[in-house]
Formats: sequence, C-alpha cells, structure tokens
Amino acid sequence: MKGYTTREVAEVLGLPTSRILSWTRRGLISPSRGAHGYVFSFQDIVLLRTARELLDADIPAKRVSQALEALRGQLPAGRPLSAVTISALGDRVLVRDEDTVWEPDTGQLRMDFPVSDVAEAARPVVRRALHEQGRDEGMTADDWYDSGVDLEAVSLEDAIVAYRHALELDATHSDAHLNLGRLLHESGRVKEAEEHYRRAATADPESARAFYNLGVALDDQSASAGAIEAYEAALRLDPELAVAHFNLSRLYEAGGRAADALAHLAHYKKILDRGGIGA
Repeated sequence: MKGYTTREVAEVLGLPTSRILSWTRRGLISPSRGAHGYVFSFQDIVLLRTARELLDADIPAKRVSQALEALRGQLPAGRPLSAVTISALGDRVLVRDEDTVWEPDTGQLRMDFPVSDVAEAARPVVRRALHEQGRDEGMTADDWYDSGVDLEAVSLEDAIVAYRHALELDATHSDAHLNLGRLLHESGRVKEAEEHYRRAATADPESARAFYNLGVALDDQSASAGAIEAYEAALRLDPELAVAHFNLSRLYEAGGRAADALAHLAHYKKILDRGGIGA
C-alpha cells in the first residue's frame, strides 16, 4: 500500500488522532504529505509505537526525538519488520532480529515490544487498502511493487498478491519477479520460485542477485549442473558474492573437481578476510 492515513495509524495503535498529530507536530515523526494530509509508512507506525512507550515512561520528548531519529535510519532494510524487537539493556537501546543485534543510540530507554504486535494490528488496515487498490485502474506495476514491499512487513500472502499484480501489468519487472520468487522460495514452493528467478534474469541480465537466487533454487532441487551454471553467471557479474563462491566450492567438491573447489573456497575466504559480506 502507498501509506497509512492519520486515522488508520490511530486505529492500528489504539490512540486518538489528536495524539498522532501532536507527536508529528513535535517532530517525533516525519511522515510525508499527501493530497489529503499526512501519509505514514509502516516504519513510522513502529516509531510512533516506540514514542508512546517512551513518553508513557516519562522520558523527555527531546530525548525521545533523538532516539527515534537514530532508529529511523537503522531499522533493517530488506528484512521483515515483524521479526524485529526494540528493547533496552542497561543504558543501551538494542534493536534485534533473528540473527543481529545493534545499537541505534545510547541511553536508558525503557521499552521492550515485538514489532510483530504492530504488524498484526495493521493487518486489517492493509487488507482494506489492498482491496481498494484492486479497484484503482491508475495503479502501475511500480505502484503494486512498492505495495508488495510494504506488505511484506504485515502479510506475506498479500505481498505475493501485490507482486503478482505488478507482473500482470509488466511481465518484465525484474524486481517483482525477484521478490515474488523469494517469498515463494521461503514458503517451500521452490519450482515456482525458480521460474520467477529465471524471468528476473531474462528481464535484467545484469542482475547478479537473479542468477544467484536461481542457483540456490536449482541447488535446493539437487540440479547441480544448473546451479553451477547460475552461480558462475552471478560471479561473472559480481565476483564479491562470497556465498556463491562457497556454494560452488561445495558443488565442485561433490562432483570430484577438487581444484575448482579449492579455488572458489580460497576466493570465499579472501572476501571474508577483507570484511566482505556473503550474498
């Protein structure tokens, strides 16, 4: 969806609209402006929930604003916000997901809530908006793609619907194919995911990510020859994809190509030693 209205945010958080507007005017949140007032993102809702927790704990508004400013740019990009928890440990604020913990700011901020609570509260609003968008003939493929990205934080099922709408309007939308493929892959529908990764690679032959994801899908189906070909294609586009080197090393070793396996394992280790990331 394109965003939440003030009324919808109030509905999700169980707060009066007057308080949402008051916090916005005080600079605790900076939503964009639409034709009919403020437009809030899901991240804005998470930050407003944080503001409520902190203000209810009698933490000064200025300090709350500083904490939110730090959090605003550090909530995890590309990961479901429903997996995130914001909490305090002594005088440190911690943001954590399944495998990462980081400090957006310092200070003893007394809060601890799972963002999944916000996602669950937002679900009815998102479903209503998705239904309304379905009747909007002005929605473009990019609009539906953007909606899909937002929906991933709230409803993976509805995100899949949004990405499919994007592809109905533009069958060559590489990013929509990639994201739809990823969601299908994560849900165990690997063959369907493979098809979307192939279409993403066809639509954008310079996308290392498309070839890498295709390699993983083929690898998961024990199609080793195809997986090797896809991983090699990904590395031609981006030689720094460490996990592609690792996966190739594993496949080459299994296929009896020890020299190739060692070469890719060496590349993998060099990238990690330089502080590179996997994939």
